Amino acid sequence: MTLAKRIIPCLDVDGGRVVKGVNFENLVDAGDPVELAKLYGSEGADELTFLDISASVDDRSTTLDAVRRTAEQVFIPLTVGGGIREVSDVDQLLRAGADKVSINTAALNRPELINEIADRFGNQVLVLSIDARRAQTASGYEVTTHGGRKSAGVDALEWMSNAVARGVGEILLNSMDADGTRSGFDIEMIRAAREVVTVPIIASGGAGALTDFSAALDAGADALLAASVFHFGTLSIQQVKEHLAAGGYSVRL
Repeated sequence: MTLAKRIIPCLDVDGGRVVKGVNFENLVDAGDPVELAKLYGSEGADELTFLDISASVDDRSTTLDAVRRTAEQVFIPLTVGGGIREVSDVDQLLRAGADKVSINTAALNRPELINEIADRFGNQVLVLSIDARRAQTASGYEVTTHGGRKSAGVDALEWMSNAVARGVGEILLNSMDADGTRSGFDIEMIRAAREVVTVPIIASGGAGALTDFSAALDAGADALLAASVFHFGTLSIQQVKEHLAAGGYSVRL
């Protein structure tokens, strides 16, 4: 049986509001997370990702209240990320209604956190979020932190392999070069990642047209995450799914 390809709207939350920019800059208000979550749930999203984008920068934990209110409105898997530093943070988020958690900065600072979370809750709840960009590293890609503002000094593909070996169940691969540009997913980066990991890859960054979604699946993505095209009404989830179904991809219509 072929697993259906998933379409995942992303709510980048800052100060309790959904925002969107280009390469994480010049952020524009895109609405209320709870309202948007409800809308996307009713429009056929397969999952929802809620990223508290200022939690790591502000050095605080994710807003549990917003997560709780969002979880009450959606009946599809909810992944929450931002400001997770300890196993206890994961426990709190799962109790607040998250189905999966996404970690980034804290795992880079202390990779053992991956093992600890996977050992306690299983790798199906753990998504590794990687904000990668082209750089002079062994693979040609490096990991960035703080919304792409700082280099982590780590090779992206090496980090991905290491994290999967430690127990990560999925990779959320965000191309900082493509983020918010609407010029298409980073096909080269997806292909490179597909060669080194066997877990599902969620491609993120750059969705602009219907053909971008099918191109990313052809490159090896298992799920597609997008924000601005959905928030600002350029495309609907239904349009994307119909386009993919017409192209012979397995999707949940």
